[in-house]
Amino acid sequence: MALRLFQRERRSLFGEILDWMLTPLLLLWPISMALTWLVAQNIAGKPFDRALEYNVQALAKMLVVKNNHVRFNLTAPAREILRADDTDQVYYQVMDTHGEFLSGEHGLPAPPEEEEKPASGAVRLRLDQIQGEEVRVAYTWIQLEGQQGAPAPQPVLVQVAETMQKRKTLATEIVKGTMVPQFVTLPLAVLLVWLALVRGIKPLAQLERRIRARKSDDMSPLDETAVPEEVAPLVSSINDLLSRLTVSLSTQKRFLADAAHQLKTPLAGLRMQADLAQRETNADELKKSLKNIGLASIRATHTVNQLLALARTETTGRALPKHRLDMVEIAAEVMADSVPRALDKKIDLGYDGPEAGDASTHLEGNPTLLKEMVRNLVDNAINYTPEGGQVTLRLMPDRFSGVLVLIVEDSGPGIAESERELVFQPFYRTLGTNVDGSGLGLAIVLEIVTQHNALITIEDAELPGHAQSPGTRMTVRFVGMGLPGML
Repeated sequence: MALRLFQRERRSLFGEILDWMLTPLLLLWPISMALTWLVAQNIAGKPFDRALEYNVQALAKMLVVKNNHVRFNLTAPAREILRADDTDQVYYQVMDTHGEFLSGEHGLPAPPEEEEKPASGAVRLRLDQIQGEEVRVAYTWIQLEGQQGAPAPQPVLVQVAETMQKRKTLATEIVKGTMVPQFVTLPLAVLLVWLALVRGIKPLAQLERRIRARKSDDMSPLDETAVPEEVAPLVSSINDLLSRLTVSLSTQKRFLADAAHQLKTPLAGLRMQADLAQRETNADELKKSLKNIGLASIRATHTVNQLLALARTETTGRALPKHRLDMVEIAAEVMADSVPRALDKKIDLGYDGPEAGDASTHLEGNPTLLKEMVRNLVDNAINYTPEGGQVTLRLMPDRFSGVLVLIVEDSGPGIAESERELVFQPFYRTLGTNVDGSGLGLAIVLEIVTQHNALITIEDAELPGHAQSPGTRMTVRFVGMGLPGML
């Protein structure tokens, strides 16, 4: 169900790009039609406006003044020519200097009163209505001369109006001539966009086929030169992932090989001791073989436990919860568990540091992992310290720097400087020692230290009274763990 839901929600890159390219195109198309209609109306009206202006000027020339009265002489043939239009209705009106009607249509509206009158003979245009029908009106005021050359007190108004049918027809034709080609080019544009996207995404399909054709064990990097520039970062990231996977797989293979080798020895010993026990008839020899079987099983169990601990720290350690804890309590638990082994080897096992409950030894961490770290450090010290030696665990908090230092030192043979980095590798064992162990303890310690943003160093201990051996001092520094001195 979850898989089907994921598949439904997954969107196509091709469809996403196509949507973002075509949606603006389809939205702009009706806007383009509206703008084209407005422009077409403006273009279609200009020649008819000029004709109206010419008619107004022609009518104005027919005005004369006789005996201080304005006369308008429009012959019948001229009137017929003025109204000779098969499509639109043409109206005219002439008002004298006193505002009295001289000729034309009584119902033609007058210009707006608030409008400033232009100079004599200047023609203006406006939109108006006659009997509920929209008309275009051209009008002018003519200043006539009265008796003895004196101007008339008021100018004469001359108006010519025409309905808008021819204008609308011409605008429609202009729009048709403009938009019809767009109806043809729009599908062609959509097709070209689709073909361009198909060609543009083709390198992605080729890359997908190249990846699918690779063998499961082929971790070689992909060729970045055969992909577009925009896809190169993705290919680079995939190559980086492949390189990290190669390292991880190599580490796992080496780990499994080393683990198999380490387990082979105790298991072979178990088998050999079991064969010897089956052949023994002497009770003492049989007990000795059974004891050796027990020791071999203990070593095998220890190795398996260490392998599990290392796997846990490497795979799930970062997901384990961390909370406030007291390192003194963890150290006390480990020391208590280690006392029997120390007594068996007559080792002086001691602790030096604050008592439990001291806030300076508190830090944020995972108690399980930190206890595993301290246990491995103490076990390693006890393993390599000869009988009668000394092992000490110290906790040293610094309230001012916010650093908590954990030290485990022993009076053992020490670790040469050339091997101090190698001992943290899984299954590495210092040469010249006959100590039983899996070689995983310090590898686990390093992983836990890294997960807690701490640092670990190795140096000679040089404990008093044990000058014959350099000893080893393991120092873990928990930096910036929120100690009280930093608050």
